[in-house]
Amino acid sequence: MSYKNYLGTIVAGVVLSVSANLHADEYLIDTKGAHAFIQFKISHLGYSWLLGRFNEFGGSFSYDEKNPSASKVVVTINTASIDSNHAERDKHLRGEDFLEVKKYPEAKFVSTSYEEKVDGKGTLKGDFTLRGVTRPIVIDVRQVGAGSDPWGGFRRGFEGTTRIALKDYNIDYDLGPASKELELQLHIEGIRQ
Repeated sequence: MSYKNYLGTIVAGVVLSVSANLHADEYLIDTKGAHAFIQFKISHLGYSWLLGRFNEFGGSFSYDEKNPSASKVVVTINTASIDSNHAERDKHLRGEDFLEVKKYPEAKFVSTSYEEKVDGKGTLKGDFTLRGVTRPIVIDVRQVGAGSDPWGGFRRGFEGTTRIALKDYNIDYDLGPASKELELQLHIEGIRQ
């Protein structure tokens, strides 16, 4: 292949990539209106469940109904905003044994691919960074719905779940054999921009 043809191929690829994203709608996650939640669930000693959430996070996503695989998601979480409904426990969770929020004030998810299946379900893959460690994760997604809102806007909502192993992010505090993994639950409503 000649240099001219090679350069033409690269330019064509960039143009196609850009044009594919031009048709995707951009959404801002509605945290201001409290229509989005990031929650977690972990076994407590194998006897019950500990539930909590992150009160402060933000992000955006793009979605094209004609080309769902072009979807992109970015979410950033303020780790100090962890809330398990118990002040002393939250203080411990923010410390060195767990989130070490002074050193790692943010957790972040950046998608790498999305595969839509049937009935609004899909698989979202991406890189999740926590405590300075970045690892690939897979989120099982379901589209909840989309449509006009009472304020003249357009909204789209998804829910997703994933499981992460604490040791993958250098959290090795012994919570017992039933508590090695944490379930993250995401309930995301976006406002089209």
